[in-house]
Amino acid sequence: MYVRAVRFTDVSAERTQELLARIEESGGPPPGVPATGLKVLSDEAQGTVLVLQYFASAEDMETGAKVLGAMDPAETPGTRASVDMCELKAEVTPG
Repeated sequence: MYVRAVRFTDVSAERTQELLARIEESGGPPPGVPATGLKVLSDEAQGTVLVLQYFASAEDMETGAKVLGAMDPAETPGTRASVDMCELKAEVTPG
């Protein structure tokens, strides 16, 4: 599994709510993005959002990155501060 982690700064609580509403409304990733999952983490006190996009393969992640990287900045929750493209090496779920 592969994860694209995108950190945004200068994110208002209102903008976070708009993002969450768009995600809920769409019911899935944007056209052309072969993501298998999504997590949105928000630190309202710091004004940051971390978006984790999950992909089945490195190729799918690259395809998604091209589409997402070309998005109009007005469609993002804030200023894109960093993008990390990672292979998931470990995931621990207490049980």
